[in-house]
Amino acid sequence: MTAAVITETQVDKGLKSGALSLVSSIVIGVASTAPAYSLAATLGAIAAFCGLISPLVVLIAFVPMLFVSIGYSELNKADPDCGTTFTWATRAFGPRTGWLGGWGILASDILVMASLSQVASVYTFHLFNADSIANDATGGWVLLLGLAFLAVMTWVCYRGIEVSARIQRVLLSIEVVMLMVFGLVALIRVLTGNAPPGHVAPNISWFNPGAVPFSTLVSGLLLMLFIYWGWDTSVSINEETADRTRNPGRAAIISTVLLLVMYFVVTLGAQSFAGVGTTGTGLANPNNVGDVISVLGTTVFGTSWFGQLCFHLLLLMVLSSAAASAQTTILPTARTMLSMAVYKALPDSFARMHPRYFTPSVSTLVMGGVSAVVYVVMNYMSKGLVIADAVTAIGVWIAFYYGLTGFTCAWYYRKTLFSSVRNFLMRGLIPLLGGLMLYFALVWSIGSDFNFASGVSYTSWTLPFGPRWVIGGVFLIALVSTVVGLVIMVTWSLARPPFFQGKVLNRSTPTLVPESGLPDVAAPPAIPS
Repeated sequence: MTAAVITETQVDKGLKSGALSLVSSIVIGVASTAPAYSLAATLGAIAAFCGLISPLVVLIAFVPMLFVSIGYSELNKADPDCGTTFTWATRAFGPRTGWLGGWGILASDILVMASLSQVASVYTFHLFNADSIANDATGGWVLLLGLAFLAVMTWVCYRGIEVSARIQRVLLSIEVVMLMVFGLVALIRVLTGNAPPGHVAPNISWFNPGAVPFSTLVSGLLLMLFIYWGWDTSVSINEETADRTRNPGRAAIISTVLLLVMYFVVTLGAQSFAGVGTTGTGLANPNNVGDVISVLGTTVFGTSWFGQLCFHLLLLMVLSSAAASAQTTILPTARTMLSMAVYKALPDSFARMHPRYFTPSVSTLVMGGVSAVVYVVMNYMSKGLVIADAVTAIGVWIAFYYGLTGFTCAWYYRKTLFSSVRNFLMRGLIPLLGGLMLYFALVWSIGSDFNFASGVSYTSWTLPFGPRWVIGGVFLIALVSTVVGLVIMVTWSLARPPFFQGKVLNRSTPTLVPESGLPDVAAPPAIPS
């Protein structure tokens, strides 16, 4: 008997079908996480919270990421729509839940652009030894170059998906090679006794979760989610990928595994080499928390001409990582906007396609423009520390829409879960567990970040009345971005109600068809206006 799968009717949005191979999809998925940038910006903070068990946190955070990526893969088989969580959650739970899932993608992507642009700019000045300019991270020159990077990456995304993929292959090649070299050289120097004072030999106790308070472990986990975040871009470009029902999901799962290998090697090497002290090159040194890679680079590679060459390649790696991630962050955001506009959840103009490049032109340009405005505003708030809090607040949105996708997979396939052991595990239990893990971290984070003293915020706001609570900046950024999303949703539901009335994209009863008979693109249904 031929296996049966659930498929949904697709809407042709005008994207260039079959433009990307499986390899290109994996490249974009890994590049979207910006491994070098993410480690540089977050590894120090994780070490400050979790100490020597940081490598364990890398392994723990991988579990919900892998589980949810399996959910993405299974949902993509039935509905390879570039709206991903927005489209799938709408079909499973209704329009408002789906809309908020889409907003989770938009909010997290917009919030991260300020940090990506700033890091790309700062590392450019470091690369050319203009350290005095680079050290003034909120200065005019850094801001100007950051905006220039943002403009260039927006143009690349506007120009076409194939151009983006070719650029990503080059940038990611530099990044992966130098990351692995950095981690392995640091580890080898420790194991051979050539590391400077302060190094710590790897020990089995580093993998004992009881070595730190549970609350500390959860805080580190949420920070690590940010490092893993981004592989879902390979699914967001599903309508432009060859074999769209299978390759995007495969790319998502493969991307998470590749990230685990890189992150574990670099974390283990950097921690062994520098330790988690609060002085010198220690990872927990407050002066190093925002930029571990450049601080350790010279020490790890030495001062010889070859060592300096490797160090500058390391700087180029982080620079290219941030630039690449800025580009691949624009890609899924623009495609989420496109899908939401096609289904009347956003204004029709966001669905406008470039007739030559087959890219969502308006959505891409709007994403770039909004990101630039947010970057400028954050740059001048609390001396740029709001940018650091925004990076942590992104973890809340990541947990929200990744977790929602896990729940969606289990509910979407609920009628066929018990048809086989494989379906029960891959479409039900595993994605559901991934969602539960992420929502636990989400609730815990919101509770701890509300109080500035117990959270991980760099900025705070004192309640002007009543008990005068000191509220953490991470909580405030998450709250404000949620309110903005709710206001937009309510306003648009009043102006254009068909989507929110379930007339456009609804909880349709899935059709069972033979797996061998899956169409690549089904006939587009009529979309009510």
